[in-house]
Amino acid sequence: MSRRDDILDWAGERRLRAADVPAALRLAGALPTGSDWRRFLDRLTLLLAVVFLCAAVIMFFAYNWEAMERYAKFGLVEALLVIAVAAAWRLGFERPAGNAALLAAAILVGALLALVGQIYQTGADPWELFAVWAVAILPWVAIARFAGLWLFWLGLVNLAAILYHDTFGGLLGVLFGTERLLWALFALNTAALAVWELLAARGVAWLQPRWAPRVVATASGGLATALAMWAVFDFRSVGFPGALAYSAWIAGAYAFYRQRVRDLFVLAGGVLSAIVVVTSVLSKEVLEHGAGAFLVIGLAVIGMSAAGALWLRRVAKEWS
Repeated sequence: MSRRDDILDWAGERRLRAADVPAALRLAGALPTGSDWRRFLDRLTLLLAVVFLCAAVIMFFAYNWEAMERYAKFGLVEALLVIAVAAAWRLGFERPAGNAALLAAAILVGALLALVGQIYQTGADPWELFAVWAVAILPWVAIARFAGLWLFWLGLVNLAAILYHDTFGGLLGVLFGTERLLWALFALNTAALAVWELLAARGVAWLQPRWAPRVVATASGGLATALAMWAVFDFRSVGFPGALAYSAWIAGAYAFYRQRVRDLFVLAGGVLSAIVVVTSVLSKEVLEHGAGAFLVIGLAVIGMSAAGALWLRRVAKEWS
């Protein structure tokens, strides 16, 4: 990416002719090769095949529910689950095919748990399904060394927490309010991001690709932004702790991703978050003064966006 940015900067400064840019990008290795595209398409189609296959199993049961005996239902899911686990073991966790098979097995565990609850009508709450699902596949997640499966597990934990809050309103029914759920999810995803980056910094090989922590950072930053906006529009509910948590997240993200890891994606997300929060403050303060407030807010958004883009461009040039 730095080579690509350098070449584009040279073209913008007229140090390189526009007609020569494609050749320069190819020579610098800044464009994906045919083998890169084949590898990407192979993994994409493999992942889509796993997702569609698991969805097909679930749709098959939904369509043929009345026509199948319960033992046939259990037998089909368990057979597919055994096949997926055996394939993952045979192919190995170091290969994409083995990871895809283990992901399919993890999804089928959820289908099996849902099947048990539907047939025997256990009366369990929805959050229990996802909580038990997350606990059941945790050993596979721990040994797989597969970022996609870790993200899937983290998504299950987040969903279980959301459904638990919908059922009980908080911890053991004591803590009520949506802001409590935001705090819990913010703490969960921020802790997951911190652990991920800590282990990646210590050289854990399978944690080195940047796409997975960017997903977690997006979730954590989005929740921090929601807390900040809640503090702006309803200070009595979230108040100073929400503003403090947001400020700490922004400062921590700036320090870590500017100096240590150098991730422009997260910095760009921080800029977008800051624009959203400042716009929320302006909206609360000036909208009551008439239609001209919309012009003020629009100009502020344009100015902040331009300033953020210039700052990100300068940071990218410093790193290159």
